Amino acid sequence: MNLVSTAGAPSAIGPYSQAIVHEGLVYCSGQIALDPATGEVVAGGVAEQTERALDNLFAVLHAAGSDAQHVLKTTVYLRDMSDFAAMNTVYARRFGEGRPARATVAVAGLPRDVRVEIDAIAAVSR
Repeated sequence: MNLVSTAGAPSAIGPYSQAIVHEGLVYCSGQIALDPATGEVVAGGVAEQTERALDNLFAVLHAAGSDAQHVLKTTVYLRDMSDFAAMNTVYARRFGEGRPARATVAVAGLPRDVRVEIDAIAAVSR
């Protein structure tokens, strides 16, 4: 197993890795809307938070030797399912023609009181 760490995404805020690469797959920990430069939650609603969470996730994927087009599955955690449409609009645009398998679940709370968290499993692409 190879641990993945990049300054392009926030440092882990607990006892976990940003991602693990094992046997050609990248297992990415959940990413939230923290600006890696400041460590602060980005301003705005779920659309802005989804953008930042995906920026962070894609930075981790890149550091692991993968990218958005090689994502096999994601899980999206929403604090409020009424945010689904706004999150989904950003998600669809950012993944483009790539359509990984996905589960979306509503949760009681997320770290730093954010509105969305996204994790992923991807194939190593290089």
